[in-house]
Formats: sequence, structure tokens, C-alpha cells
Amino acid sequence: MKELVVTKAAVTTYLQFLKIQEKSKGTLEKYQRELLDLAKYLAGKKVTREDLVVWKEELEKRYSPAGVNGRLVAANGFFSFYGRYDLRLKLLKIQKEIFMKEEKELTRAEYGRLVRTAERKGKERLSLLIQTICATGIRVSELEFITVEAVKRGRAEVNCKGKRRVIFLPARLQKKLKAYAAKKGILEGVIFAAKSGRPLHRGNIWAEMKKLCKDAEVSPEKVFPHNLRHLFARIFYSLDKDIAKLADMLGHSNIETTRIYIMESGRIHRQKLERMRLVL
Repeated sequence: MKELVVTKAAVTTYLQFLKIQEKSKGTLEKYQRELLDLAKYLAGKKVTREDLVVWKEELEKRYSPAGVNGRLVAANGFFSFYGRYDLRLKLLKIQKEIFMKEEKELTRAEYGRLVRTAERKGKERLSLLIQTICATGIRVSELEFITVEAVKRGRAEVNCKGKRRVIFLPARLQKKLKAYAAKKGILEGVIFAAKSGRPLHRGNIWAEMKKLCKDAEVSPEKVFPHNLRHLFARIFYSLDKDIAKLADMLGHSNIETTRIYIMESGRIHRQKLERMRLVL
């Protein structure tokens, strides 16, 4: 059987294959990061199942089960691409959670504090970026579709993961983004862009948001771009309880994925039980 070494060149070749398969930019970046971490761990050694089992055990000490599985999926795909199916590892079995952990749930009030703190610190772009994600449910990787042209139309046409969908921009958000673009002299193209003109990197957005936590009095564990998307989903669903429509808006192919976004915290569930008044 052909021996395999996880090298930067081998990872690059695999990523080029995934790009042809139309994997999203976010997925490619994630796989690259995780496979290069594996390459660093193996330090140029030929891959053996024994070393991978030890690697998996070390991952379990450092990451959540979901985090471990994400890395195993990246590695298994890499091994399959190179014909080493024997190196693939079993994913961890994860019991489905019924409730969202309260310490992870970003509330509407906390969202408001983040926005106001960003404004108070003079971070207008960050404030608008936070509001754009939360008011539309857009993925952070899709911010490149929020352009001057989209703001004028009042809708962004998103193409992500091989799927196209239309995202409407609330009137108040339109007004704010138009004013910001005019102020910054952005006449066309992407509104949330770096000095190079390229869309902002998710890592930079994440880091900027974290800096608001202390002054906004919000736990850092709750503050990351994707949690804004979760808040949008919970509030939207509370209005008409239409999970199919919400799945379409979020760009989900599987409603089971959408269910995760609208999961209640145990606190809310307890409040409902109390309101039922079934203990006489």
C-alpha cells in the first residue's frame, strides 16, 4: 500500500480538488487550517493508524466533540482522496442536545449593547457589520454580496455552496448602509472591505467583535459572527413559526440544521412549564 505523508503540497492538491467540487471558501479555509495542523503534529512522518489514534485522543482533550469530528472529517476526506481508506477514523458519537446552553445564547439585549458599544468607540463599520448579519441572517462569508448595488436594490443575491438565494435588506439598514457608503466614498462594489478592496476576513471580524465584550458587558463565549445569525433565526421564527421559510432564508438544505438555530434554552423551557400551571 502506498505510504502517505501529510505535506503542505499534498494538502494544496487536495484543496484544489475540493475547489473544483465547488466547496465554499469557508470550508476550504477550515480544511486547510486543520490539515496543516495535522501535518505539524505528524512532523513529516509517514502516516500510520497508530499515530492517528493518539492524535484523535489528544483532540478529545482539547476540543468539543463537534470540534473533534470536524477535524476528523477533514482528515478522512484527505485520506480518501489519496486512496488510503484504511486510515480513516470513526467520528465521535454525539448525543443530540435538546436545549441550547444558556452561557452560549446571545440575547437581544446583549446584541444591542454590542452595537451601541461599537458606535461609542467610533467603530461605525463594525457596528453596521454586526447589524447587517443580525438583521438579515446572512453568513459572515456572504458579506461580500452586500454591495453598493445590492443596497440600492434593497436585496442581495447570494451564491454560496452552489445555492442561490435572495436576501432582503430592511429599510433602516438600507438607509444606514447608503449613508456609510457615501461617507466613505464607496461608489460601487463590496461595502465591508479591507483597504486592499477584498472582503473582510472572518478572523478579523471575530477579533474585532471580541474587543467589544468587556465594555459591552457580554460574555466573550457568546460573541462571534455566527451567533448573530442564530439570534436572527430565533427572532424570525418567533414571529410566524414557519421553519420551512426560515430554512430557505438561511440557505439550509436540511430543516434539521435549521432546528439547531431555533433551539430554546433550558431557562425558557422552564418558564413555559411554569406558565402551564399543571401542578394543582
